[in-house]
Amino acid sequence: MSPFPNLALAGIELTALALVLLASVQNGLHVVQLVLAARALRDDPPQPRSELVWQRTSEEAPSISILAPAYNEAETIVESVRSLLLQQYPSFEVVVINDGSTDGTLEVLRDAFGLEQVRRDSAATLSHTPVRGLFTSRLQPALLVIDKENGGKADALNAGLNYTKNAVFCSMDADSILEPDALLRAVQPFIADPERVIAAGGTVRIANGCLVAGGRVKRYRLPRDPLALLQTVEYMRAFLMARLAWSRVGTLTIISGAFGLFRRSAVIKAGGYARGLVGEDMELVLRLHRLQREQKREYKIAFVPEPVCWTEAPETLKSLSRQRRRWQRGSLEAFALHRTMLFNPRYGRIGFAGLGGVLVVDVLGPVAEILGYLLLPTFCLLGVLSVEFLLAFLAVSIVFGIAVSVGALVLEEQQLRRASQSRDLLVLAAWAVVENLGYRQLNSVWRLMGCWDWLRGGRGWGEMQRKGFARA
Repeated sequence: MSPFPNLALAGIELTALALVLLASVQNGLHVVQLVLAARALRDDPPQPRSELVWQRTSEEAPSISILAPAYNEAETIVESVRSLLLQQYPSFEVVVINDGSTDGTLEVLRDAFGLEQVRRDSAATLSHTPVRGLFTSRLQPALLVIDKENGGKADALNAGLNYTKNAVFCSMDADSILEPDALLRAVQPFIADPERVIAAGGTVRIANGCLVAGGRVKRYRLPRDPLALLQTVEYMRAFLMARLAWSRVGTLTIISGAFGLFRRSAVIKAGGYARGLVGEDMELVLRLHRLQREQKREYKIAFVPEPVCWTEAPETLKSLSRQRRRWQRGSLEAFALHRTMLFNPRYGRIGFAGLGGVLVVDVLGPVAEILGYLLLPTFCLLGVLSVEFLLAFLAVSIVFGIAVSVGALVLEEQQLRRASQSRDLLVLAAWAVVENLGYRQLNSVWRLMGCWDWLRGGRGWGEMQRKGFARA
């Protein structure tokens, strides 16, 4: 006979059922994403570099402004700017926004590129903290540096938008490196469908372990640090699988702040970047969806897997924890601001599939996963659930996670062929298994902490330790 009253027993069973169903929905979403991504790559296979038709593209490609906000990026800023200036693109400018750095970022730029102070009129349509000075380079005419008081990434991007006039701009992180043909590849949706495309995102990859020289990744190597290796697998799944899948069905809710192209007029009409948020990239994409739907405009927000932006991943638990808590807080901020879109017929598939996916994965996911790890074993100890059921559920969840990670790895190698050696594939496959045996669970703890930060009204980005790119 059960020691629990019927009502309490029913509540325990209902809780267990809800946790199992939510986990099953998440696993199902991952399988759907993998299938959609595979079909997208099959129907529109990546274009080999040798087949990029420069002459045709150069005639139709819009001019681009690359906006790179920088805060205390002295370790990596020079290599990053050099990579941007080496872009194989017909017409572009590089705009670095020094957002009140205190580590000598501006001085490093001045020494490396021979900066000279200039005057330039601002459109002054978007608000931001005061600008202290504008600088151009006597060595690189395409470079503009804006020195301003600290206001955060969104504030810096708004300042950059006020001092640029090109039709398309690229938002990225100043600690990242673009491959030489990244802009040429990422701009293809704007060329193919100039009337509808308002934004397009590219792939972000981990640069830890790679050899960098002259602003380029000269040799791809896997990271040696275990945390960076785990993030390599994680990034492959997140970008190639999830974002390509949601782009395929028109429900992409985020374009990474590390690398994304936007039509300037659409962002200006939307009011620019929302200041005071840590999830400004996701919030902007949701706001663009919302405004286009409300104004009944035909539009498209795309993801292109081929263009790559390389970034330095955290290699300490402390830095990684801060990053993931911040990401979680940003997702919740964006979701809360646009929650009225959820399951609202007015917003079509973005309200149902897009915001619905955010609800399951980002809002409920961390809470449900941690509760599952705590409550289901407890229910077993109390005799409400069988041990066999618990072990079977855990085994299925872990196997699903491994299968999805390995599937994304196979998909990337089959289509993009980034790994230089077969040994790299075996190493990544092994770490795809390890990722599901502790790292994923630790990530859920950090995300739950991010939920608590958001509920408390936490602000700020937190310090990120940088080692700088490995020089060839």
